Amino acid sequence: MKTAAIDGRRRQAQAKWSALSESPIPFIYIGAGSCGLAAGAADTQGAVEEYLGQHKIEARIVPVGCIGPCYLEPLMDIQMPGRPRISYSNVAAKDVEPILKGFFEAGQIPKYHLAGHFGEDDGRLKTEDGSDIPRFFDLPMLKPQVRIVLRNCGIIDPDDLDQYLARDGYLGFEKALSMTWQEVLDTVKRSGLRGRGGAGFPTWRKWATCRDQQSDERNLICNADEGDPGAFMNRSLIEGDPHAVLEGMLIAAYTIGASHGYVYIRAEYPLAIKRLRKAMAQMREVGFLGENILGSDFSFDIKIKEGAGAFVCGEETALIASIEGKRGMPRTRPPYPAISGLRGRPTIINNTETLGTLPNILRNGAEWYAGYGTETSKGTKTFSLVGKVRRTGLIEVPLGTTLREVVYDIGGGTQKPFKAVQSGGPSGGCLSEEFLDLPIDYEHLAEAGAIMGSGGLIVVDSNTCIVDMAKYFMTFTQRESCGKCVPCRVGTRHMVEILERVCDGKADFSDLDKLEKLGRTVKNGSLCGLGATAPNPALSALKYFRPEFISHVKDRRCPAVTCKNLVVYRVVPGKCTGCGSCVKVCPTGAITGPRSEPHNLDPSKCIKCRSCYEVCRFDAIAGDAIVIES
Repeated sequence: MKTAAIDGRRRQAQAKWSALSESPIPFIYIGAGSCGLAAGAADTQGAVEEYLGQHKIEARIVPVGCIGPCYLEPLMDIQMPGRPRISYSNVAAKDVEPILKGFFEAGQIPKYHLAGHFGEDDGRLKTEDGSDIPRFFDLPMLKPQVRIVLRNCGIIDPDDLDQYLARDGYLGFEKALSMTWQEVLDTVKRSGLRGRGGAGFPTWRKWATCRDQQSDERNLICNADEGDPGAFMNRSLIEGDPHAVLEGMLIAAYTIGASHGYVYIRAEYPLAIKRLRKAMAQMREVGFLGENILGSDFSFDIKIKEGAGAFVCGEETALIASIEGKRGMPRTRPPYPAISGLRGRPTIINNTETLGTLPNILRNGAEWYAGYGTETSKGTKTFSLVGKVRRTGLIEVPLGTTLREVVYDIGGGTQKPFKAVQSGGPSGGCLSEEFLDLPIDYEHLAEAGAIMGSGGLIVVDSNTCIVDMAKYFMTFTQRESCGKCVPCRVGTRHMVEILERVCDGKADFSDLDKLEKLGRTVKNGSLCGLGATAPNPALSALKYFRPEFISHVKDRRCPAVTCKNLVVYRVVPGKCTGCGSCVKVCPTGAITGPRSEPHNLDPSKCIKCRSCYEVCRFDAIAGDAIVIES
């Protein structure tokens, strides 16, 4: 299928897309990304199917990817003929019938679980009681965002190529084909795009190095491994808009002269893999993959490599070793993969988000993209905003946005007093309240002792022990160490042991000195970037929250009252209403008492799981610090 034929299909797709609102058949969209499914979207969809079947209603159900506000999942949108798309949030199976009954039986827009509407309001859009319906993208979490790479997620059917084409899909690649590879490289250079996988290396510079190598074969790899705890940006992008990532791979491959491509993705992402496979099959059908793509001299094909979930395989050389069938372990550099990578050939490894951004740059221009962000950190960045914020989910903001804007304006702040943000996952740093006005970009985060990483932002409040959080991340990196180099293999283990002693109230001040010294040794002596950044959570926590460490060491107490060996829980009789919530969640039967009367907690049975503390709505469970004698 040549360019003219693609243009014809795109026009047809755009006509179909424009006619969706006029379709005689209602459309019901279900947020069926992994986050939606985890929240119960499959049950919601089942209830929709059951209602439609019982009432013999003809409607099309469209599972879509994550649109962003995960705290609203499961999301269900309804588009009646000739009307805008109306979105409903937190729709459990039991909520489906009342909502659908309003549309299909009463001919009204129910207010029950209403979230907002998409598109333009003609002034006639009212709920059943005459109330106005807000625009979905005017919700507090969404209004401050700039959606570039996420523009299609939750909007289009990820399994429908025509819907991607209707939204100008593959126009960026077609534009690239009309240019020389050097012109595409210059465009990416002017855009200021930097790698979104962590280090922020200029994309064009890596590409130029690869292109300069004399070789009969070059390779391109999409790194979709995404092993950070709490990170789901890459998974959500692939689940919601797989063609955007694949189009970006075409643009990158054309520019560097690659003929073979791989998507390295962890097997723990079955839905993303399924949607990638379907999208690649569609590409082959219309001629976007294979020999002489769209009648050009450019030939390129893609394979999917499913990884086993090793965190270290996010590192470039370990990832390459895994594709080659070897154990995923880093090797010394240089040579860098751009010079000698997969099977000794020049190889470019780009992050999923980096590739997903490219079609937008080629389609809209370098200057347009460079208009977002800061002088040195251009464009937008996606983040998974999780933890103790009121509004969790997937967000996209211009680089340079402050942490305060993200935590409070987008995330809605925290229930308990704000304490810190862990930026960059296990390789990142723990930033205290003094950094809330810090612009989120590569330079400022690095100066503060953190990193951008792939985009994980974990917010914690006063109920979180920073020492315990540092121990959690250090334990993760220690377990995920490939073991090849001594500083990482041995050093991280000793750092974890020290942090365990601190949390148990068994450390002394010399342990804190050892922790810092070990951290610097691991940082400076490790073979790969993952080892070099492994100590960051402990070192940044020690730097910005030293009084909390001192309290554990000197006073033998945990200020956050979370470290198990330094806390005992009790019921506060004057606050306990006897609601029984704590009784239901206690796994050991430590809490007893008749309903509507203050309960009792037996310390000898309490395993300090905090379940009662977390579930109590009346602050009737107190955690008292145990002071351990030195």
